Amino acid sequence: MAPSHFLVRDPRTGRADETVEGCAVDELEGRLHALRRAQPRWASIGFEGRAAALAELSRALGDDAQALRQALERDTGRRFLGRVEIDAVARIAAMLASGVAAPVNAGWASGRSLPSLKHRPERHAYPLVGAITPWNFPLLLGLIDALPALYAGCAVVVKASEITPRWVSPFLGLVRTIDGLRDVFDIVVGGAELGAAVVDSVDAVCFTGSVEVGRKVAVAAARRLIPAFLELGGKDPLIVLETADLTEAVRVALRGSVVATGQACQSIERIYVARSRYEAFVEQLSEAARQVHINWPDIDCGDIGPIIAVRQAQTLRAQLDEAVAQGARVHTGGHIETLGGGLYLRPTILTDVHHGMRVMREETFGPVLPVMPFDSVEEAICLANDSEYGLSAAVLAASLEEAASVGRQLNAGAVSLNDTALTAVFGEAEKDNFGVSGLGRSRMGPGGVARFLRTQALIAQTGRPAGLDAYAERGERG
Repeated sequence: MAPSHFLVRDPRTGRADETVEGCAVDELEGRLHALRRAQPRWASIGFEGRAAALAELSRALGDDAQALRQALERDTGRRFLGRVEIDAVARIAAMLASGVAAPVNAGWASGRSLPSLKHRPERHAYPLVGAITPWNFPLLLGLIDALPALYAGCAVVVKASEITPRWVSPFLGLVRTIDGLRDVFDIVVGGAELGAAVVDSVDAVCFTGSVEVGRKVAVAAARRLIPAFLELGGKDPLIVLETADLTEAVRVALRGSVVATGQACQSIERIYVARSRYEAFVEQLSEAARQVHINWPDIDCGDIGPIIAVRQAQTLRAQLDEAVAQGARVHTGGHIETLGGGLYLRPTILTDVHHGMRVMREETFGPVLPVMPFDSVEEAICLANDSEYGLSAAVLAASLEEAASVGRQLNAGAVSLNDTALTAVFGEAEKDNFGVSGLGRSRMGPGGVARFLRTQALIAQTGRPAGLDAYAERGERG
């Protein structure tokens, strides 16, 4: 079968103006076989050898990434955030190369129950890891699992989204200049059929995307009895307590909700404000939202870019239409604009919302800020926890202690205190995803490497081994 081809849309112009070659399902087998063949040598060079290769990648991203920057810009319609993605990937590679995430080698330990026995762990990487990645931050989310897996000693294949595939060719161009790394890392472009084929062919799978597709990945992985590490959707709440500084609360709520046009899983999508501060908060937030500029027609001027995926614009439109039909009040924004062929949504402040609306229950993935008042801290916690999601959350208060006392009661894997969406910039803290927001061990912190290593126990007898006579039947002894 010939390779598939994808006509790729530019989110700033709305035109499908480039054809990108995909990977046919029957081609995938050969590419994965090559990765498996190279993996034992990659594992044998140890953490230090793999660190050297990742350090070289980090340098390449800093020195020779112009083509990659241009490709990301055309994929996402964003210029500055493309640079942010490249810098973030370079930092992850450099951090891994520094060795801080390398598992500590444990020596022999004496048995407590049986002192003649000693044991020690040996760690073995999964030979081949597959990472199925989304369109919203295509480079960063394409590498956030792949780099730790490579450092652990795995070979890795990334299945990139067909919506934003332009970055793949220039990135692979950088990888192919690095000895060792080029043999154990590949990226394939394709749709759902190719993603399913990846899950059916690897030893462990990472998936970042929607809950709906994540469930399918989990079922397919369970059928093969391979681990699945899933980072799924969110409906992140922000609680603004009565003691919070209102000016700061407005500033961080707006940023946490609309940066990257809200197209991030850790975006704030529900805001709960103490009733005594509610009216002032809504007034100030609405005024701040009116000052936000979309970066059209000049990509270098403005705060937020276009909606990348057409189907996401349809989701936003449907949620907003339903909310208004059910009585929600729109203070700013509220409708999808077509500018130069691209689709844009200005920051949209909603009040008179309730939890029966989809905009309060389903992932929105856009710059929409529904705001509700609460009368007690207990009510705020109850509202924040009234969701099937549990990715992350945020609490704003006068003191860290007050914010933390509320944060620890929230059903969320990570809670930002006196700021929002901190997991987007800080990857050192391990976290688990609650509810339907994910499955498997943390991708952050030391666990981000350890999850790709299986532990083998070496158990040694230092005394005389037992013979069969030790287990012979000798009748009852009174």
